[in-house]
Amino acid sequence: MSEPIRITRATVKKQKPKDSELSFGTVFTDHMFVMDFQEEKGWYDPRIEPYGPFPLDPAAAVLHYAQAVFDGLKAFRSRDGKVRLFRPQKHVERLLESSRRLCIPPLDPELALKSLVTLVGMEKDWVPATVGTSLYVRPTIIANEAFLGVRPAKSYIYYVILSPVGAYYPEGMNPVKILVVDKYVRAVEGGVGGAKTGVNYAASLYAAEEAKHSGFTQVLWLDGRERKYIDEVGTMNIMLKIGDEIITPPLSGTILAGVTRDSVLTLMREWGLRVSERPVTIDEVATAAHNGELAEVWGTGTAAVISPVGELSYKGERIVINGGRIGPLTQKLYDTIVGIQYGTAPDTRGWTVAV
Repeated sequence: MSEPIRITRATVKKQKPKDSELSFGTVFTDHMFVMDFQEEKGWYDPRIEPYGPFPLDPAAAVLHYAQAVFDGLKAFRSRDGKVRLFRPQKHVERLLESSRRLCIPPLDPELALKSLVTLVGMEKDWVPATVGTSLYVRPTIIANEAFLGVRPAKSYIYYVILSPVGAYYPEGMNPVKILVVDKYVRAVEGGVGGAKTGVNYAASLYAAEEAKHSGFTQVLWLDGRERKYIDEVGTMNIMLKIGDEIITPPLSGTILAGVTRDSVLTLMREWGLRVSERPVTIDEVATAAHNGELAEVWGTGTAAVISPVGELSYKGERIVINGGRIGPLTQKLYDTIVGIQYGTAPDTRGWTVAV
């Protein structure tokens, strides 16, 4: 049986923003979940306490050797007022996988799930009600042992923070322009590309900034070895519809096992569509576009759910997809998943957890 969660309530409550004022990840709720790890004790003292800073030694391992993992999921308020988390078990599973890759001691999955459900339950009033808004949940583990030496740390902090967030696309879901980069890489086989760790995001910043300065929304990463196979788009998984085949790169260790990716693949297979998890080159995509077979391209991720791609730019050539408009499959996937998240469509797969 997992240890009971100790609760200390905040004496002063913050003012909650209006739904219309919400952006992404700038406002945080009144409380956070915290738990500690020491090599000799294991994980101990699970607690909810007022949101606030941690004391960190300047020599803390996370600050020098980036031994940290995190995940991200959302809680939604449905029309009936109930609050539900979307696929939290899958996010816990992924957090444990990321932890293993970075030599971080595994959490008890039951307690990890309980930490999410209990904290969101306590902060229910922070969950916005407008469709498109949600409560973003960020579980994180950092190495806090004070030492300068390269080895796995002997002490860690696991914490969960919550942030009410606005619609990812305030103006509506418009197809984005993507720059295909072959100068930089996000991850290589055998690296940590399949783990949700900050170093992957740090590695992506330079190319993303360059793309933004050139008028693109994001970058499409190619593989690190040959620079020809498609990996991810920005911080999302990518999918393409070529003819009657839907293709997404396989989970070979360089890309994240997206929970939205898994949800979308499940739905499309249930709908009887031809779905392939296989390597796909940028040249195959360009050829399909020239032949009129590239029907739709979209990204999948927690933040945006589905992000339609209207244009790819590769080596100076513009590849326009579906006339720059959202494709019917892209729209159907978005509507279906959002329907399950907000409780307007039946959850026949047990993907949501009520708090």
